[in-house]
Parts: sequence; structure tokens; C-alpha cells
Amino acid sequence: MTAVSGPRPTAADPAPVRPADEDLRALFGQSSVVFAALAGPTHVVEAANPAFFATIGEDRARTGVALADLMPELAGQHVLALLDEVYRTGRPWTGRDVRVLLGGGAHAREAYFDLTYEPRRDAAGTLTGIRVVGVETTQVTHAQRLMAEHRALLEQIARQAPLAEVLDGMARCIEDLAPQQVLVSVLLADADGRHLRHGAAPSLPDFYNRAIDGIATGEGVGSCGTAAYRRAPVVVTDIATDPFWAEFRDLAGRAGVAACWSTPILARDGSLLGTFAMYHRTPRVPQDSDLALARVFAGTAALAIERHRIEQAEAAAEARARAAHEELARVVRAERELRADAERRAADAAELAARMRAAAAAQAAAPRPGQCQLGGAAGCPDAAEIKVADSWGDSAWGCPRHVEEAIINLRSVFIANEELGGLAAYLRR
Repeated sequence: MTAVSGPRPTAADPAPVRPADEDLRALFGQSSVVFAALAGPTHVVEAANPAFFATIGEDRARTGVALADLMPELAGQHVLALLDEVYRTGRPWTGRDVRVLLGGGAHAREAYFDLTYEPRRDAAGTLTGIRVVGVETTQVTHAQRLMAEHRALLEQIARQAPLAEVLDGMARCIEDLAPQQVLVSVLLADADGRHLRHGAAPSLPDFYNRAIDGIATGEGVGSCGTAAYRRAPVVVTDIATDPFWAEFRDLAGRAGVAACWSTPILARDGSLLGTFAMYHRTPRVPQDSDLALARVFAGTAALAIERHRIEQAEAAAEARARAAHEELARVVRAERELRADAERRAADAAELAARMRAAAAAQAAAPRPGQCQLGGAAGCPDAAEIKVADSWGDSAWGCPRHVEEAIINLRSVFIANEELGGLAAYLRR
């Protein structure tokens, strides 16, 4: 292994590197383990391995500089205060998954380390500095957070949380997990797959979400419309120059986004469910970790959307079943009412027929009178020649003159109903 040598010591320099430190430098020379030998109370970087400089940035690969000057972003961070404490107390310190913000501005990144600070002493036992040994655990930490967040999303889906809640939570989760700032958007495909509707985009401006709600799927329709049409990921690293964004370039500029990577969300049968997009404030080329993150959560979104569609289909089927059951119940009630009415009518008809038969039998048994019965209160001495009857079962015998008069009056004056009666009423006039 090749060690990184420190500067040649001068009278103003801290104590020279001891042989034990030389051994450590040799041991960690080409290792992925971060190693640095710091000297004095200002923690001057006396020596460090390539992994240390690769971690803080190759443009800062120099020694003989106080750590706070070499890495000004450490000001106010706990790691620097711990170095001061170890130098003051002489007691070593070890920490796991220590969060460190590296770099500044657009190049700032969050990193995690397992760190050990060990006091360095000279032959007389005097504290001269601190040895820093660390292993970057950023990927492991992010993976653990990813798995925890992913598990939480799956639990939401399993308990049938509303789709909007699941997608919004997923978008926020990715925005928190991504090593560099991203703005996440999920669009949902219409049933015909020809248009995309707003699903979730918690960090994009409302005017932007409204403008793209309902965009068509097709070749060259931004990143998402094209990804949906192709059924394949589409990476646009610079919206300002990409022809896919010609129609939406001004809109993207007002929203402050400069790159967009879109991944189609597909069902298990290959049908389109929507798109999953990651926007960036500056033009960017995706890293493998970015694309892996997109694939993982596109699959999660597919699970949530399919579950939502299944629930919608089940709810619609249940609604149709309830409507059919209610209609059947209404038809059954109507049929019962009609049957009851028919039975009442049949009973009435049977009763009327029985009454008519009884009246007819009574009339048939009655002897023919010798004198007209239709003469009214004054009577009529003429012979009874003609028998008349009505639908109520009443009958009488009369002379031709009074029979004709009765027929005329019954047809033009009387209404044959139960209140007014028929021939019997005429006879009692």
C-alpha cells in the first residue's frame, strides 16, 4: 500500500509523525477506510490517506492545514466539537452512523460514518493530536432508511390507506432519501391510457401541477408523456435544450426545474398505470443510485395503484349488486301489490257473480205478476207483458208503455253504480 506523506516538519509545525502513525498510514493507504492524523489543538491535517481526500473532495487534498480551514462546513457540526473534547480530555471516542454534511452549495451532500477518535501521544505520553479512523456508512444508512420507509408504505397499502395519502407519503420519502435535492411527481393514467392525471407532487408548484394535469401520452410530450407512450424510462438531463420539452419549457422555467427523469408505472399485465418522475433544479445526469431509487418506488407505486383500482372495482361491483338487489326488492313488492290487488278484484267479482246468481235464481222462482209493476206510486192496471232487469240483479214486469219509459229513464237519467242503484231505485221513485 502507498502511504500519503505529510509535509516536512518545521519549527512551527506540530510534533512529527511517530512510527506508529506511519504504520497506520501504510495500513490505510489504499483502503476505503478514511484515515487522518491530526496534530495540535487546531487539528492540523498532518497526514491522510486517499480515501480521506476522496471523501472531502480531491480539490482539497492537502496537508498542513487546520481541519476547520480545510473543511469550513464543519463549523457548528458535532464532529468538530467532539475532536476538541477528545483533545481536551485525552479520552478516545467512537460513534456509529455519525451524520456529517460535506461540501457546500450545490455540491453539498449528507454522509454518515462510523468514526473513532484516538488520542496521539509522544514518547513522554504528552498528547500531541488525534488519529481519525472512519468507515463511510452512507449507503448502508440510506438503505436502512429506504427499507424502513418502504416497509411503512407497504403497511399503508396493506391497510388500504387512501391512494393520495400513499403517493404523497412516497413522494416525500424519496425527496428525503435522495442524496441530492429532487422533486417527485406521480401521474396516474386514465383508463384508456391516453392521458395522465395528477397523483402527487408535494414540492412542485400548484400552477405546474394544474398545467400538466391531463397531458396526453405520446412521443415527445415531455419526459412523462414520452415515458408513458414508450413504456420505458426517459431521462432528460437538460430541459432547456431537450426537444421533448419544447411545449413545456417556459412552464418548467417558471417552476424552477431543469432536469426530469421519468419512469413508467406498469401493472403486472404490462398495462400503463402512470408515471413516476424525479425533477432537479439544475441540469443533471442520473447516477445508478437515482435510477435504482426510481425503479424501487415505481414498483411500490404500481402496487398501490393496482390495489386502489381493485378496491374501486370491488366498490363499484358492490354498488351494482346493492342497486340490483334494491331493484329486485322493488319489483317483488310491486308484484306482490299487483297480486294482492288482482286477488281483491277476483274476490269482488266472485262476490258480485254470486249475488247476481242468487238474484237471478230468486227472480226465476218468483211468479209472474198479473199487473204492471212499473207504474210507480200511482200503479198501473195494465197487464204485465215484458220483464226488464239491470246489472244489479233487479227485475220487474211491466206493460209496454212503462217498460219503454223505464228503459229511456235508466239509460239517460240513472248512473248504474252502488250509490244510486239501478232498476230498484227506479221502482222506488
